[in-house]
Amino acid sequence: MSKIIAITGKGGVGKTTIASLIITRLIVNNCRPILAVDADPNTCLDIALGINVGKTVGRIREEAKEIAGKGLASGISKQQLLELKIAESLVEGDDFDYIAMGRPEGPGCYCYANNVLKDVLGEITSHYPYVVLDNEAGLENLSRRIVQKVDLLIFVGDPSRRGLDTIVRLYELTRDMDIKYNRSAIIVNRQQWIELNDDAKRLQDVTQSDFLFGLQENDEIRMVSEKGKSMFEVSEKNEIIQTIDGFIKGQFKISQ
Repeated sequence: MSKIIAITGKGGVGKTTIASLIITRLIVNNCRPILAVDADPNTCLDIALGINVGKTVGRIREEAKEIAGKGLASGISKQQLLELKIAESLVEGDDFDYIAMGRPEGPGCYCYANNVLKDVLGEITSHYPYVVLDNEAGLENLSRRIVQKVDLLIFVGDPSRRGLDTIVRLYELTRDMDIKYNRSAIIVNRQQWIELNDDAKRLQDVTQSDFLFGLQENDEIRMVSEKGKSMFEVSEKNEIIQTIDGFIKGQFKISQ
């Protein structure tokens, strides 16, 4: 059974960086192949993984709509056409494959594309031992049931009071939306100090989260990100890499 890891949090707290680091550490620990799902309309997980996205689901939605509207898809239903094109948008690599949600390029909502993506993911995730879902800010993709149940839901926030309050609100939304997950973790990102402050420490009790830890600001990771390089280039000795590595190994009982 696939283990699905979903990362959520407000914009600008480093969700994509953490998602890409988790993917790289899973690969290093021979947990592969992985399906990387970029569910943020502002597609950027591909850059952090060192690949170039071809077409997003949002763009494919528009192409399929145009083809169907011109009557060029004779003998195939709109559903089948969209499923075929989504399969073609999958970027295949040696250790991971990648698919991006993107955004529609014309008028209309995500609803139909989301429903088809949900169906396609339900089919293809069974072929991957691990699926990492990098969400847009908030919980919309999870509330739409793009995946039915998450094995590990990671809330990412910054150490500011507003950042910590956002984590609590996201937790409350998971309850209101009845989002299913087995375990949850809180990562307080971009800390100035090693120790979590008292407000951050209280998050675990408030949210009933299984795991809580902080990540400090890191010059190497910031430079890699600013230069548009892959997180695969971060040194094995980097303290953030070691922290993520230990977390992943502990979560999924990976042999040391």
